[in-house]
Amino acid sequence: MTAAPDNAAMLDGDEVARFAKLAGEWWDETGPFRPLHRINPTRLTFIRDRLCAHFQRDPKAVPSLTGLSVLDIGCGGGLVAEPLTRLGATVTGIDPAAETIEAAKTHARGARLSITYEATTAEALADAGQSFDAVLLLEVVEHVPDVPAFLKRIAPLVAPGGMMILSTLNRTLKAYALAIVCAEYVLRWLPAGTHQWDRFVRPDELQTALCGAGLELANTTGMVYDPLADEWSLSTDTDVNYFAAATRAA
Repeated sequence: MTAAPDNAAMLDGDEVARFAKLAGEWWDETGPFRPLHRINPTRLTFIRDRLCAHFQRDPKAVPSLTGLSVLDIGCGGGLVAEPLTRLGATVTGIDPAAETIEAAKTHARGARLSITYEATTAEALADAGQSFDAVLLLEVVEHVPDVPAFLKRIAPLVAPGGMMILSTLNRTLKAYALAIVCAEYVLRWLPAGTHQWDRFVRPDELQTALCGAGLELANTTGMVYDPLADEWSLSTDTDVNYFAAATRAA
C-alpha cells in the first residue's frame, strides 16, 4: 500500500504564487480576471440549477439555496462565493494564498455578506473531518499536478448525499488553440502562462478520477463563447470548457 500523498504533492507552488500576485485585482472587471467575470453568470446558472435539481429545490425561488452548506475550493476573490451567499447558501471559501483570502474578506465586508474565508487547503479541511452539502472545484483541477490523487484525497469533503461541481478545460487541440494561444497570447485575456495544456483534463479522465474517489458522475455540460455577442452559454460542446457534477451516495 502506498502512503497517502502529502498536501505539497497536491499543490503547485508556482501556480499559487502566480495568483497571489494578482490578489488585488480579483474584482476589476477589466483586469486579468475579466474572463472569470464574463463566464460568472453562466457558471452560476449551472451551479444553481444542478444543486436545485439534486436537492429538490425550485431554482426560481429567492433564495433557492437556503440551508445548503457550500465549500468553494480555490475561491479566489469570492466571485462565486458572494452570489451563492445571496442565494441563501452558507459558504466557506478557501484558497492557499493568504493575499487572495484577504482580498475576498475585504470585498465581502464591503458587500455586507457573511462568508467564512480561510487561507488553507482542501486537504487540511478533509483531515479535520469537515464535510459540506456541495463542494465546488471551479477552474481548479487544471492547475493540480495529480488530479486522481487530489480528488480521492478531498472526496470526503462531500457529505453523504452531497454533490461536487467542477469546471475545467478539455485536453484537445481546439482547447490549446482557443484557451492558450488565443486567450493568452492573441487577445491577452489572461496572463501568458496561466494554463498548461498537458494539465487539461478530458471528460473521460475526469469521470474515471471521480469514480476512483467514490463519486458518481451525474452530468457533463459544455460552455461555449459567442464572440459576436461577447457572451458565454451552456452547450453540448465540451471540446474546450466544460462542467461536471458528481454525487456521493447517501
